[in-house]
Amino acid sequence: MRRSYGSYARFGRIRLLAKEPEGCYAPRRTHEIGFAMSQSSDLVAALDRATERAIALNAPLAERLKIIADAVRRLSTVFAETVDKFVGRLQIAEAGGSAPKVGDILPDFVLPDQDGRLVSLSKLLFNGPVIVAFLRGHWCPYCKTTATALGEIADKAKAKGASIVAISPESRKYSQRLSADSQHQLPILTDVDNGYALELNLAIWVDDEMARLIAGAGWDVPSYQTAKSWVLPIPATFVLDRTGRVAARYVNADYRTRMEIEDILNALEGLG
Repeated sequence: MRRSYGSYARFGRIRLLAKEPEGCYAPRRTHEIGFAMSQSSDLVAALDRATERAIALNAPLAERLKIIADAVRRLSTVFAETVDKFVGRLQIAEAGGSAPKVGDILPDFVLPDQDGRLVSLSKLLFNGPVIVAFLRGHWCPYCKTTATALGEIADKAKAKGASIVAISPESRKYSQRLSADSQHQLPILTDVDNGYALELNLAIWVDDEMARLIAGAGWDVPSYQTAKSWVLPIPATFVLDRTGRVAARYVNADYRTRMEIEDILNALEGLG
């Protein structure tokens, strides 16, 4: 039987407004706004070009992601300002603040990968340290770029005895696209109904204002997910030692930023 959102209410602090699922941080609903671009395809096409430039750039991940953020701000002031407000509300609510911290044991999971194979954290840890990265989905330019960057260091991680897995709420069909972005260098796991993100207190509810802009750009996020909802994970990253203890982490409600790749490698180096 599938567990309901309510079954996760025991995990950490709950901030709930209106009828949002329990366990999610929910920014306040706001008035609906019109999409700033004359045609939604214009923004998506321009962001695709910016993402291609970011992926091709040989630079720290922060610089690559900034190319995308700058493109959004240049293309649509409305979109950029709405993102700023959305992220600001999440930060005021301290979204992700009760996620596992350095020294905590990350709970085990058993999730299907892009090929339908079940992957468990405990089995990965048997072979060595594990990097666990949460991604919002294949549609997110920041996630596509991050998946590429993680794929680029997969061999370096393997040389240190470590493995990398990414987790998103998307169904297998769309996980395969993220896997392709990583050059098939790491498994992309489906977090069914955002259950694991809820358990880690990483799930957030996307408010109407932000959801309308995302949908207006042509990204039908609920249709990509198993839960068919506007719940997304905070794109956090955890570096685990082989006991499953968090050695380093990056949790930021601002999805435009991610754990720097060099910091991941340095954390692995520190594990010996």
